[in-house]
Amino acid sequence: MKRVFPQLFENVGVRSVDTYPADLLSTLCYIAPRQKPNPVCVLLSPGVFNSAYFEHAFLAQQMGVELVEGPDLFVRDNTVYMRTTGGRQRVDVIYRRVDEDFLDPLTFRRDSLLGVPGLVNVYREGNVAIANAPGAGVADDKAVYAYMPALIKYYLGEEALLAQVSTYVGLRKDDFAYMREHLAELVVKTTGDSGGYNMLMGPFAAKKEIEAYLAQMKKAPGSYIAQPLIELSSHPTYVGGRFEPRRIDLRPFILYGETIRVLPGGLTRVALREGSYVVNSSQGGGSKDTWVLAARGS
Repeated sequence: MKRVFPQLFENVGVRSVDTYPADLLSTLCYIAPRQKPNPVCVLLSPGVFNSAYFEHAFLAQQMGVELVEGPDLFVRDNTVYMRTTGGRQRVDVIYRRVDEDFLDPLTFRRDSLLGVPGLVNVYREGNVAIANAPGAGVADDKAVYAYMPALIKYYLGEEALLAQVSTYVGLRKDDFAYMREHLAELVVKTTGDSGGYNMLMGPFAAKKEIEAYLAQMKKAPGSYIAQPLIELSSHPTYVGGRFEPRRIDLRPFILYGETIRVLPGGLTRVALREGSYVVNSSQGGGSKDTWVLAARGS
C-alpha cells in the first residue's frame, strides 16, 4: 500500500509499524537465558500448511532469524540445537508459533510431529527461553474473561473502564443451567480450543445440532463458556469483484520485554463469508491492516 499510494500515507499521517520486527527481536533477545549477549533466536513454525505461515516467514525474514520446524531442532545434554549446513548451533530463544499441545511429544501430545522431543526439560533447566512461555495461554483462556472485572479490581484497585460482555462459565452450576436453557440464543465455545473450532452458533444452529452439542457439554461442563451473540462492526470488503459489508474484529500487538510496547496499528480480522461472524483465518477469514493516525502537529 505504501508503494502504491505513498501520498496517502503522507497526507493522513499513518503511524509507522515498520519497527515491529526489530522490536520483537529486541524483546526475544531480552528474555535470553542469563541475559546472554548476541543470543541465537529462531522462529518455530508448524510449517507451510499452517494458515499463518506467510506471517511466520515474513517475521523471520524481517528479524534476520532462522525459520525452523520441529525436525530442524534437537535436544542434547539439556541444550537445544539447530541443524545447519555447518553443523549444530545452540539455540537460546525460541519464538514459538506451534500450539502448546504439540510443542514437546515427551511432555504433551505423544503423537506430535511438530514439536521438539525434550524441549520442555531444557526450558525447565533455564537453558532456553520460549516466547510465549508454556502456560502463558492461561491468560488467554476464554473462561478467564468472565473474571476480568474482578481481576482488575483485585490487582489494580480500579473498576474496569470498558463494559464487559456477559460471559457464562460452565463450571458454575447456575451458569450452566442458564446455558442449557438458552443454547439457541448463545455462542458457546470450548475453553481449550482456538481458531474458531468446536463452537456452537446457537442463533443459527439447527435443533439437532444444539441437542448434539448439549450432550457433549454435559460430559464436561467446565470446558465450556457462553456469551450472547454480539453484533460485530462491519466494513466494506472487496469480495468477488465488488465491495460488500463483512464483519470484523481487531487484534492488537503488544510486546512485553524490558518495556511494554504497543504497536501503533494492528490487524483487522474479516469474516469473508457473507453473514458470518467467525473471523478466524483457519475458518476462511481474511485480514486488513489497521491504521492509527498521528495527531495533527505531532
